[in-house]
Amino acid sequence: MPTSRTIRGAVLNRMGAETPYARSRPLTVEELELTGPGPGELLIRIEAAGLCHSDLSVVNGSRPRPLPMLLGHEAAGIVEEVGAGVESVAPGQRVVMTFLPRCGECAACATEGRLPCERGSAANAAGTLLTGTRHLNRPGSGGRVQHHLGVSGFATHAVVDERSVVPVGSDVPPAVAALLGCAVLTGGGALLNAGRITPETTVAVVGLGGVGMAGLLTAVGMGCRVIAVDAQESKLATALEWGAVEALTPREALERKAEAGVVLEAVGHPRAFETAFRLLGLGGTVVTVGLPAPGATAEIEPLQLTARAQTVVGSYLGSAVPKRDVPAFEKLWREGRLPLERLVSRTIALEEINEGMDALASGEVIRQVVTFDAG
Repeated sequence: MPTSRTIRGAVLNRMGAETPYARSRPLTVEELELTGPGPGELLIRIEAAGLCHSDLSVVNGSRPRPLPMLLGHEAAGIVEEVGAGVESVAPGQRVVMTFLPRCGECAACATEGRLPCERGSAANAAGTLLTGTRHLNRPGSGGRVQHHLGVSGFATHAVVDERSVVPVGSDVPPAVAALLGCAVLTGGGALLNAGRITPETTVAVVGLGGVGMAGLLTAVGMGCRVIAVDAQESKLATALEWGAVEALTPREALERKAEAGVVLEAVGHPRAFETAFRLLGLGGTVVTVGLPAPGATAEIEPLQLTARAQTVVGSYLGSAVPKRDVPAFEKLWREGRLPLERLVSRTIALEEINEGMDALASGEVIRQVVTFDAG
C-alpha cells in the first residue's frame, strides 16, 4: 500500500457562498492526508498554481462539482516520487500539470485535440484521477476529499496521473510553467489549433483575463494584427502595451465595425459571445473558450453563417494535445516571442485564496499565482 503524508490544501466545502469570499470563506486551508502514487501516477511538490475562472466557477456554483473538493487545476511543480510503470518523467523534473488528461485510447483522443478525452472528462466530473483513483482524505475519519480536474493544485503536494503532466526545462520559472498548463494552452492553443491563425490573420480577442491575454500574446508573437476588446480601460491600456493595434470597449468595437478573421471569445458570457460573432469578417471564425453558466443563451443571426461563410468553433483546453503543444509554447517563450511573465498580476500565499477569488471575480487582475516555499 502506498504510504501517506500530511499536506496543506485549500478545500471548497460549499458552492454559491455570498461574496465577498474574504468574509464568507468558502475555501478553507487545512491539513489533509495524501496517499502516495500508485501505478502510472506521480507525487509532485507544487511550486506555483494559478487562479482561473474555472476555479471560480466551482466556487460560485456555475460549474457544480462533487464536494468537498481540493481546488486548483493550473499548476507546476517538481516530481518527488513515481509509481510503477512511469517512464515519461523522473524524480527531480519540473512538470506542467494539465486539467484534461488524455487516455490516448478513446475515439476522441484520435481527433488530435479537437474533442476532449472521454475518459478524462468522466474522471474530472467524478472528482477522481484518470484511472478512477482518489488520494485525498481528511485526517482520521474526516472523510474523502475530491480531486479537481485531475490536479488539485492549491496544495503543497499532489498525486496525479502520468498523463496529466508534461515535463519542461528546469530553467522555466514555476509561475510560467503553471500558466502553460491552462491559460496558454486554452487561449493560445485555441488560436493556433482551432483558429489556425497565420501572420496574415487579423485576430480580435474578446475578454482580457488570463486566457484572453495569453491568446493576445500568442497572436502578437505569431505576427498577427490584434484587436483587444474588454470593458475595463486598464486592461485595454495593457493590451496596447503588449502589442495590440487597437483596444476597444465592446460598444466601441461594434460602433467602429471592427472586423477580424478570427475572434477569440474568452469571457464565458452570452453577451460576449454575441459581440464576438458580430466582429467576424467575411469567412471568419469565432473560437469560443468561455464557459457560461448552464442554460445561458445567446442570439446570433444564422443567415450570416451561410451568406458570409462564417464559422463558430468551440474549443476546450485550446483543442490541444498537451504533450505536443506545451513544448511548442515553451519554445516560443525561450525565443522571446511569448513573454508569459507579463501575465502574472501578483503572487499570493495559499492563505489568501479567498481574497484571490474576490479579485478574480472583480476582473481587476489578469492572473494571480499562489506560490509555495521551496521546502
